[in-house]
Amino acid sequence: MRSTTLVALGLCSCALAGVTVQEPGLKVPAQYQSNRAAAEKIFTTSYNAYKEFAFGHDELLPISKTSEDDLGGWGASIVDAMTTMLVMGLDDLFNEALNFSSHIDFSVIPAGGTISVFETTIRFVGGLLSAFELSGQQHPILVAKAKQVADKMAFAWIGDNVLPYGHIDFSDNSPDIAVTNIAEAGTLSLEWFKLSKFTGNATYGDLTMKSVEFIANLPAPLPGLAARFIDPGTGQFDGAYVGWGGGSDSYFEYLLKYARLTNTNNNIFIDTWKTAIDSSIHTLLKTSTVGNHAYLADQDDQGLIRHVGSHLACFYAGNWLLGGKLLNNQTIINIALQLNDGCWNTYAGTTTGIGPEGFAFISSDGNFTGDTITADEIAFYNTHGFYITSSDYIQRPEGKHLGRLLESNFYAWRVTGDTKYLDRAASAIASFNKFLPPPDHVGFASLNDVNNATAGFIDVMESFWYENFERKDITYSQFENRFAEVLKYLYLTFDDPSHISLDNYVFNTECHPFKAPPALNSYAGSGKLIPQKPFNAHKTGSPLPAISPR
Repeated sequence: MRSTTLVALGLCSCALAGVTVQEPGLKVPAQYQSNRAAAEKIFTTSYNAYKEFAFGHDELLPISKTSEDDLGGWGASIVDAMTTMLVMGLDDLFNEALNFSSHIDFSVIPAGGTISVFETTIRFVGGLLSAFELSGQQHPILVAKAKQVADKMAFAWIGDNVLPYGHIDFSDNSPDIAVTNIAEAGTLSLEWFKLSKFTGNATYGDLTMKSVEFIANLPAPLPGLAARFIDPGTGQFDGAYVGWGGGSDSYFEYLLKYARLTNTNNNIFIDTWKTAIDSSIHTLLKTSTVGNHAYLADQDDQGLIRHVGSHLACFYAGNWLLGGKLLNNQTIINIALQLNDGCWNTYAGTTTGIGPEGFAFISSDGNFTGDTITADEIAFYNTHGFYITSSDYIQRPEGKHLGRLLESNFYAWRVTGDTKYLDRAASAIASFNKFLPPPDHVGFASLNDVNNATAGFIDVMESFWYENFERKDITYSQFENRFAEVLKYLYLTFDDPSHISLDNYVFNTECHPFKAPPALNSYAGSGKLIPQKPFNAHKTGSPLPAISPR
């Protein structure tokens, strides 16, 4: 019978003498230290190519040596890279980026007029405020710029509506009327909390905190596991799809991280996160019949388990490791390490050592993914314990791609001190250098097929490594930044663990570090799981309220 108590999961409220995350006294062995310089070289090579062909634009297209503006045209790569420059000690590059960022005019209407509230928050607001902290709070212009763009995005909250719309038209401050997802609506709290701290205006943090509380209090398909899609107009979930992948991922991530960054006494954040972990262990946690690889499946609108995976979802191992340490829960830590190994296997199983965009599994309780499994996929599965459903590698770290996996690998190293995670990060550096440079070595490109190194490149080396996913007639984009995320996690894996320690910093979903207060003795919350609430899947189609500015 499914447990509804903390005892079954070992979720005690044991008092700790100052909870810590990192393995005490952790040092990077001498034989691994050259990898830090190797990660820095990949960054400087990539950024210098961006400077030569695309400076001031959002991203470089390395094959055609041109630029593209997908995030407002305000120089996203520059702002996203500033914290990486500071972490790596690249002062000259930072000063150049600081000068550029100081002159961004967010009142200039971006191409197409519309921006993503989520993407602009995690990259611009997060990047500017983190750079302000990491540079010793010497440059208040960075706070002023974060405030300028946030003041425009605040129009995403209409009237008394506690849920923001996902996109804002900067030409008239009108929100885009469309179904959004919980990642877009629930991944703003860290950045806007910091903005409140540095401006002295609590409104920013209150807006985003109330949005997360609202989602957490809705009846969910599974306890603690909010449905992926949500309608800001009705305040109801759209469907009942549940998973830890794109569209849901960073909502769950920020439940835990907000509790740690703020040390809030509001238990809804940590209680919801713990309940989501409990539900996931009992319903979504699966193992492959070949290799016994652990993974978290999805549950679709019909309540069917889909045995699918993506590298956006591979952040969950790092998130569970952080939470397991904060809660002093070895069960969560052990499962997280198994999940991390399962994700890593999808990289080790390709000819390039770089993981595919999408993959799937066969478990003892099924192989349903919504698609027919081919004979070639079965053959691949029988060898590797997973099979590829989308073979391209579109740079994200996170695998938002390898980034998300490198993020979890970084947490695993810092939490356990096991050097196998250093070996894995080193192999990622080797694969990057071997397979991602295009023929003329202008930066790094994306691969058409991670299992066939001769299949050619995709012309993209974005500030963001992106994933698009479609539902009905709506396309959502989630962008991941190599400069901010992938290379920073690689660098920090081989850096002195006392520098940007997990005991002193909380990372936003784009790997921008925020200084955290001293840790509490316990992050047990109320000590209870959130009980199941009656849930009825809502389908959109009801009239939306008239738009009026806040």
